Amino acid sequence: MEGKLITFEGGEGVGKTTQLRLLREFLKEKDIDAVFLREPGGNAISEKIRKVILDVDNYDMTGMCEAMLYSAARAQLVEKVIKPALQDGKLVVCDRFIDSTYAYQGVARGIGADNIDALNKLACGGIAPDLTVFLDLDPQSAFKRKGGADKDDRLEQEGENFHKKVYLGYLQAAEKYPNRIVKIDSSGNAQEIHGKIIDLLKSRGIV
Repeated sequence: MEGKLITFEGGEGVGKTTQLRLLREFLKEKDIDAVFLREPGGNAISEKIRKVILDVDNYDMTGMCEAMLYSAARAQLVEKVIKPALQDGKLVVCDRFIDSTYAYQGVARGIGADNIDALNKLACGGIAPDLTVFLDLDPQSAFKRKGGADKDDRLEQEGENFHKKVYLGYLQAAEKYPNRIVKIDSSGNAQEIHGKIIDLLKSRGIV
């Protein structure tokens, strides 16, 4: 049986790390075999690309270069990790995927939806998320909760206006793909948000 691909999306500081940890614990208790990945990354080559993307010394990187590096990391991850796991019938959970590129590079960097859709299509090789959990929290609230931007992360250092555009990009993506992308209000506490996510996964027959 073919597996399922679930992706988690949202801006910086929305709580993805916490929610993925809680989901991992839930699935382990239910004895559900799942593979947890992150983007960019998830394998040796993609992790090396991640370091280039996030390196604060690379402040002069163009938006198109950034988008292509993300796509290169994604292509490697899909072919070497995601496709084999899905073919084995496993549940694959990925921290960021195609919608991050749409929001960050397509909208916030101004590259455009059509260009990003073309890059994503090439990188994904026919693979698409079965469900995307969008942790919905505006950037001002998210950074306040997070305690500010990470000084070692080039994208977090981009400033408030950039992250507002990212948030707008996510809202646009959710409007464009309403059946796949489900918004989860992430202004509450972690356990409340976790409960909403589990209810969503149950309603879709995933857990």
